[in-house]
Amino acid sequence: MSSQRRSSADQRQDEYRILHEADLRDYLAGLPEVAARLGGVPASWSISEVGDGNLNLVFIVKGAAGGVAVKQALPYVRLVGESWPLPLSRSHYEYLALTHQARLAPGLVPAVLHHNEGLALVVMELLEPHIIMRKGLVAGALYPRFAGDITTFLARTLFFSSDLAVTAAHKKEGIAAFAGNHALCKITEDLIFTDPYRVAEQNRWTQPWLDATAAAFREDLDLHAAISRLKLKFMASPEALIHGDLHTGSIMVTESATMVIDPEFAFYGPMGFDIGAVIANLLMAYLASAGHERTAGERRLFEAWVLETVEDVWTEFASEFLELWRTEGHGDGYPRTLFPGEAGALRLEAERQAYMARLFRDTVGFSAAKIIRRILGLAHNIDFELIEDPKRRAISEARSLRLARAMMVDAESFPTIGAVTKAAREVRDWQPDFAE
Repeated sequence: MSSQRRSSADQRQDEYRILHEADLRDYLAGLPEVAARLGGVPASWSISEVGDGNLNLVFIVKGAAGGVAVKQALPYVRLVGESWPLPLSRSHYEYLALTHQARLAPGLVPAVLHHNEGLALVVMELLEPHIIMRKGLVAGALYPRFAGDITTFLARTLFFSSDLAVTAAHKKEGIAAFAGNHALCKITEDLIFTDPYRVAEQNRWTQPWLDATAAAFREDLDLHAAISRLKLKFMASPEALIHGDLHTGSIMVTESATMVIDPEFAFYGPMGFDIGAVIANLLMAYLASAGHERTAGERRLFEAWVLETVEDVWTEFASEFLELWRTEGHGDGYPRTLFPGEAGALRLEAERQAYMARLFRDTVGFSAAKIIRRILGLAHNIDFELIEDPKRRAISEARSLRLARAMMVDAESFPTIGAVTKAAREVRDWQPDFAE
């Protein structure tokens, strides 16, 4: 009978409910390893809800011996409310992605300490003294380790989940494991690839200064064709397991460490989407920088570092990805038996270079899409939003939109990452009509 009572209690414990402080304290107290990590008696633990994202609850729990981070999915989009329901299964996909990434890029994602699928809850190591990278960039901080860390994360997680590294059967099993995360994909398909280019209730921008630009983007058929090509690639190209939301708000940093968090949008999609997201957020940090200046030119050193980092992200990623392909390319894609001898090796290397050129074009396009959605769509970022003067904010945003449109519609003008940073430098000093 007591066994039956415990079973019923355990079942109730795992039934979904939104955990508030008292509930969370009791729940963690029942996890011996987590309780030991925190130390002290549960009543002494400090619990604070710190989630500043769009979807979830995030708690920091600290005890006498240490701390943990607890993330619980809500059954709706937190940014909007209960009118926008969302499946709790995204927590399961986040758990799968975190454990996958930990195997491939150890030390670059937080350790998972506990997962409860019924509660849509993950307990992770507490990252301290890390801060959200976007906040550091707004403050003008430099992160010398970032480029090396993020390119290792990208190269390893993307390559080792691709057909270049694994068998077709293994890859298809991976696709199947994440195929149910379509509700999160739908958010991306709408908010990034569709809504900013049409009248949508949740769109917003800095008014009135960007009204004309927003209207022009809604009428720009060249832009609509380009974004639709990218949307189709996002939906129909399961190249690798991607993070799916790899912006500077999903990266925690110190000067000597980088941690990638929040992969709940993970699914098998185009590699360029992840790489482009990183580059887009760096470009936005660069073009928003002028709006955070107190005196003209005081952030030029920071801006130079950001553009150098943009270049390093692509060049170091490409170098590491290619080296993995040369040394670990045992997948069913490009079987080496088809490229024997010296002539075969040279031909395969030419194919690798062509592959990277195509991936770079995808990266440039997806980067542009990410910039546009952060200015004309629903969810904006603090790079721009913390510029207090709305007109100064609009100037930085107009420059970013000008760059992004060129990157998307005139992709051939950006054959190298140097062409991207050159265009960013040029648009940095461009003045929109309303700036006069």
